[in-house]
Amino acid sequence: MRTVLVVLFDGVQSLDVTGPVEVFAGAELCSPGSYRVRTASLDGAPVRTSSGLTLVPDRALTDVPTPHTLLVPGGRGTRQPAPELVAWLREHGPDAERLVSVCTGAILLAQAGLLDGRRATTHWAYCATLARDHPAVEVDPNPIYVRDGHIATSAGVTSGIDLVLALVEEDLGREVALSIARHLVVFLRRPGNQAQFSAQLAVQTARREPLREVQQWITEHPGDDLSVDTLAARASLSPRHFARAFQAETGIPPGRYVDRVRLEHARRLLEDTPDGVEEISRACGYGTSEAMRRAFVKTLGTAPAEYRRRFRPAPTP
Repeated sequence: MRTVLVVLFDGVQSLDVTGPVEVFAGAELCSPGSYRVRTASLDGAPVRTSSGLTLVPDRALTDVPTPHTLLVPGGRGTRQPAPELVAWLREHGPDAERLVSVCTGAILLAQAGLLDGRRATTHWAYCATLARDHPAVEVDPNPIYVRDGHIATSAGVTSGIDLVLALVEEDLGREVALSIARHLVVFLRRPGNQAQFSAQLAVQTARREPLREVQQWITEHPGDDLSVDTLAARASLSPRHFARAFQAETGIPPGRYVDRVRLEHARRLLEDTPDGVEEISRACGYGTSEAMRRAFVKTLGTAPAEYRRRFRPAPTP
């Protein structure tokens, strides 16, 4: 049986706690005796979450033996954590076989010196802070979770579910993890290097309705002619005026936005469908598989076929 200890503190994000706990609890139902989940606060007293909920821990941190998996959630309480909590993590964190953080829980691990020399991630809004305050940590702001040896860090809130599903799949197999994912109505499983932001979320939404409609059109028709002239005609603007207005209101040139949407769509098709690379390249507007390959290598550092091999879930027997 793998013991899982979830650290609680005032200002913790409730979903950072309950999401992973529900995954581990689901695994225990599917495979009895697989996990024993416990929660603990510094003194064993109830804590108040950032949303106002009260969580009652099982015990005090000083009363728990070293767990197999130590999970540190995030939340507003990580901004000015109790020094005693950081000291406890510094002393006991290295003893856990697996060290996991959700959201800004990575900041607590970094303050305890547990991420020095490691690659890690956290919620997109705090990646710059983590990198600035802890230069010994290699912060990657893009993935939804990162594995570096026995330490795993995840991005904001629901990405903790993705990470723990991956851990359960590693421990107990795909079928158990798939059963849990179906029960929770979530994907099994978003690849760890999937971007925290979609192309649409990564840029601003245009203020003017014609430009917003063009943004939506690009998203829904990545395989169409998305040249500036064509998009400008849809917005009833001259190409020059359209290009200037689009960048002013979204913060990115229209061509770069199209590139992001096409790459994101191609990644989804590689992950979720059996379609061939040539077919996907046409569906995403690349025209040829070589053009798509160049886009993948330039942005992701890997060719489409290798991307599919690494990140498409294996078919269910």
